Formats: sequence, structure tokens, C-alpha cells
Amino acid sequence: MSANFIRRILFDEKSRSILIQALVIGIFAVFIYLLVQQTAANLERRGISSGFDFLGMGAGYDISIRLIPFTSEDTHLRAYFVGLLNTLMIAICGCFLATILGFLVGVIRLSSNWLFRNIAYVYVEFTRNVPVLLQIVLYYSILLHLPKIKQAIVLFDTFYLTNRGLFSPLPIFKDGFVIVLGSFFVAIVVSFFVKRYLKKKQENFGKQYPIFLINSAIIIFTPLSFYYLMGMPIEFEQPVLKGFNFKGGMVIRPEFIGMLLGLSIYTAAFISETVRSGIVSVSKGQREASQALGLKSNFIMKLIIIPQALRVIIPPLTSQYLNLTKNSSLGIAIGYADLVHGFGGISLNQTGRAIEIMLMVMLTYLTISLIISLFMNLYNKSVQFKGNA
Repeated sequence: MSANFIRRILFDEKSRSILIQALVIGIFAVFIYLLVQQTAANLERRGISSGFDFLGMGAGYDISIRLIPFTSEDTHLRAYFVGLLNTLMIAICGCFLATILGFLVGVIRLSSNWLFRNIAYVYVEFTRNVPVLLQIVLYYSILLHLPKIKQAIVLFDTFYLTNRGLFSPLPIFKDGFVIVLGSFFVAIVVSFFVKRYLKKKQENFGKQYPIFLINSAIIIFTPLSFYYLMGMPIEFEQPVLKGFNFKGGMVIRPEFIGMLLGLSIYTAAFISETVRSGIVSVSKGQREASQALGLKSNFIMKLIIIPQALRVIIPPLTSQYLNLTKNSSLGIAIGYADLVHGFGGISLNQTGRAIEIMLMVMLTYLTISLIISLFMNLYNKSVQFKGNA
């Protein structure tokens, strides 16, 4: 039995590969254990404290850009979450804006209009070949040269654009807003089932329905109706100029705007080339056949070209989302209070726990990247061609 078992491991390819992988994992685990032990011994020999007890200590500094309340008396752990939310905010907003701009430029790159096509070409070539850090600093510098508070640029009698940021009304939510918000999510779910029903009906009977307009009406008018039924449970606090600054309202800091413009415009240039290559990958015969059937250009692009191009677009698009998220750490150059600037910078200098803090920051970016990859891979699987095995 023992000889047969050994012979199976040595000569069976599957068993041998499992054994080799197990040995590699074991060696790697031992290496990590020895590295941790040696690092802890070196820190103890030099009298340097280690551990994560610093997370419960007072941070001793303030963060200007925050989505949750934070003061200098709060802990370093709360500073970590403030930085994490700021990183997620710039990543989500940047990916959303870069996707819209990238798809638009990608389609324009294939336009028959000479002027539009070459403007898009110049934008792509210039943006892709200039480091993103320089672009972020450029946009931030432009924002800092906007008019001062007293000479603020007034937009729609409500927004005030200055070198300190964009001042806008602050929404104040009252009783009943939860119902309005709930109706919005219910409308999204309903629109999903409506879309499936109308598509199935279209496949069975060949009649086209304005699915986009119907779903848009459901998503917009459902919460709007509840908004008025609940007595308009949202008020807006207007910013008012008092002394040398605005009081009330909310402000979008130039650091955030500069980061958003820099990351989204830079990433959109790469996404546009991804979109262009995806559209080009679709056979010209598809377009010619669609035109022969009498379909309009917008329907050809929406129903024939884009669905087939997505299988080529999604994998590199995932890489661009990951790059944008990781590039958000460059916000430290202009003082954007992301995870690296606050927790990974100021907290590190105050506590001296470089290993622990950098480990937490690295694992956080790794987790975010894996989550993005997971959802994009699931979406990529859903748009791939499905056939009989």
C-alpha cells in the first residue's frame, strides 16, 4: 500500500502537481513565519515597540476632507476609516467619470468627422504620454488660481467657485426621506424585471419597446412621487458669505476636484482605446448586415456592436479600474486626505509603527483590488458568448 501510494504520487501528474503546490505553500509559510519572528526580535533588540495598540490612541491631528465626523481627539483607527472612505470616494467617482468619458472618446475616435476624430486622437496621445502625477498637480494648480472668496464665481445663483473649493447647498434630510430612498431602490429592482419582461416579449413577438425610456421613467418618477407625497422631506442649507469665508452649505475641496479630474481624464484616455479596439474587433459584416435590415445607426451600435464588443472591452477595463484605484494614493502630492496621506503618513510619523501601518494600508488596497476584480470578472462572464458545450 505504501509503495503504491508513493508510486502514485511520483508518476501521477495530478497528484505530483498537488504535492509540489503544497510544498511551495509550506515553504512560503515557513519563510513568512521566520521573517516575522526575526523582525520582532530586531525591533525588541532596538527598543522599538510593536503591535496594533496604537489604533486606540488619540490621533492628535485633523482631517479637512471627511465623510464621517472626525476631530483631533479621535483615534488612529477612526483616522484609518476616514482615509479609507476618502479613497473609496475618489475611486468610485473617478471610475464612473472615466468610464463615461472613455466610452465617448472611444466612439468619437471612430467617427467619420475628421475634426472630432483628430481632436480625440490628440487628447488620447497627449494624456497617455504625460505622467498622471503631473496632470494632477496641473489641475490642482489651476484650481488654486481661481478667484478668492470675495470674488467667487457664482453659478446658477447657488454655487460659488473659489480657490478654496466649490461651495454648494447642503441637503438636510427629514422624517420620511428613508421612504423616498427605499422607493428609489424598489424602482431599480422593478425596472430590472420590466427590462427582462419586455426583452422576452420582444424576442417572442419581434416588437421593439422603448425599454430605456420606460425604465428611466420608473426610476425617476417613482421616488419623485414619494418625495412629494412625504411632504418634500429634504431641505437645503445655502452657503452664505460672512466675513472672509462662507458659512453653511457644503464645500468640495480643490484637492478632491484636482484628484478627480487628474485620475478620470488620464484613465479615460486608456479606456477610450480599449473601447475603440473592442468596437473594431466586431466584424464589419455585422454592421453591413444590420444596415441591410434597415436598422438605424444608433440601434446598430446599441444592439449589435456594443454587446459583442464588451467581451473584448471588459478585461482591460478591469485593469484600468484597478490602476485608477491604486493611483489615488498619489493624492499625497497635493494633500488629498486619502488612506496614504492621513493614516499612512501622519499616523505613521506620530506613532512610528511603520511596519504595522504599511501592512494595513497594503492589505486594504489588496482587498479593494480583489473586490473590484471579483465583480468585474462576474460581469465579464455574463457578457461572454454562450454556446452549447
